[in-house]
Amino acid sequence: MKRAPRTAVVVAILVAAFAGRQVIHHGKADATPEARPAPAAELAPAAPREWKLGSLVFHPCELPQPHSGLSTAAWCAPFQVPEDREHPDGRKLDMRLAVVRSSAQVPADDPVVFLAGGPGQAATETYASIAPAMGLVLAHRNVVLLDQRGTGGSHPLSCREGDDHDLPGGSEESRGVDVAAVRKETQHCLDSLSAQADVRFYTTTDAVADLEDLRKALGSPKLNVLGVSYGTRVAQQYAMRHPDAVRTLTLDGVAPNALVLGEDFAVNLDAALKAQFARCANDEACRARFADPYQTLYQLRDALRANPHKVSFRDPQTYASTQRTLSEYVLATVVRMFAYSPETAALLPLSIDAAARGDVGPLLGQAKLLTGDLGDTMDGGMQYSVICSEDADLLTSRPQDKDTILGDNMIEAFRAACSVWPHGKRPADFHQPLQGPVPTLLMSGEFDPVTPPRYGDEVLKGLPNGRHFVLRGQGHNVIARGCMPRLLDQFIDKADARSLDGKCLERLSPAPVFVGFNGATP
Repeated sequence: MKRAPRTAVVVAILVAAFAGRQVIHHGKADATPEARPAPAAELAPAAPREWKLGSLVFHPCELPQPHSGLSTAAWCAPFQVPEDREHPDGRKLDMRLAVVRSSAQVPADDPVVFLAGGPGQAATETYASIAPAMGLVLAHRNVVLLDQRGTGGSHPLSCREGDDHDLPGGSEESRGVDVAAVRKETQHCLDSLSAQADVRFYTTTDAVADLEDLRKALGSPKLNVLGVSYGTRVAQQYAMRHPDAVRTLTLDGVAPNALVLGEDFAVNLDAALKAQFARCANDEACRARFADPYQTLYQLRDALRANPHKVSFRDPQTYASTQRTLSEYVLATVVRMFAYSPETAALLPLSIDAAARGDVGPLLGQAKLLTGDLGDTMDGGMQYSVICSEDADLLTSRPQDKDTILGDNMIEAFRAACSVWPHGKRPADFHQPLQGPVPTLLMSGEFDPVTPPRYGDEVLKGLPNGRHFVLRGQGHNVIARGCMPRLLDQFIDKADARSLDGKCLERLSPAPVFVGFNGATP
């Protein structure tokens, strides 16, 4: 059964919201022990290489990067948790666990644990997006990757059958949200999962308990917890419940505990677009070429609202002629994806201008490269388990967002979906701010359309040993930008964010706006 288009819009926009900046195409990592040459017949079989850490026994494995041919060498171990902790004798979940080993002969006792974004992304599948920032860290410490329950190789809650994710936003054509269609499709997803999972038990709180179980299995080391995007929520919740287990906390693209996922999406994107387009107004060549890109964007949105229509463009990967419906919803999702990184944001005025003149290839072609099969990188059922349990009842209508690019339909769509999806338990203090002395490094991009710098400032208030860096001209997820990898390594090494010298970050700047397909003005 094909996913209802409106549901596809909701999911596509959501996953673009708190996912990691660098989208990793989906492909289930075959985290099985690497193949070894067959032994000669006259020789006894070689004993498999093993590495014991705590009570867990690891074997070599590869974490592939889908569509790239590349992979990350790691060590994997079986790890199991109960689905329902109040009934531990019930169904067990086989979790995908991997460790990227340090190059040190004797690594530090306190590993780094990476928590992925989404909700719905898997740590083993998205590690490649932060790997460029981890080289210095790996010289001293192991990096632990545990796919959060409901994602990747950890009992994924996927509702992907028949989905059309060739284009972000699906084929939505009409105005408003069809509540009945959202409920119907959500029920279909739930029905497809119910035989294999009780979806109430795939929340952030359950993931925090899994991480603590893993820490104990590893021998109860202190952890250097690194969360990206939605992973910053998991990281803060873990630090709240297990403060003595956390040595350092790193938050990239910060989502405050008080945040209700989904409520600020429209206003945050609008603010980021205004800030990006203001750069064009201050650039003579850009201003002469595009006049007012913000106004052009809204004129294009209004035209598509009145007349969504089929368009043709060349698939940038296959060069095949592709036809899709271009609507205001598709435009909103594509614009959001462009706004994630400075490189694509610099292309946005040019791409919008071309689309307004009837050439949609640059806009939709680039969007396809950005998103790929983004929907397949996300486990949508897990998203619903998180949002319906932790946020849905706190969502309030925002009619003031009606005329923004994203509009005000998402909240209604969430409510419709969560009226069907079973809810898990949420601790009473779940949305309270994190407070405590844990050394914390926070980082944000100046033009982040998802987790703007003010979120990091908000979280910093409760962390006297915290430090917040805002990277000039950058977007969502900045851990690999400029000298941030070096600062990250120094922070984790010393467990001291306040003494870091962040002057090297001042060399960062926004990418020049493209005034033509040959680039920016020299």
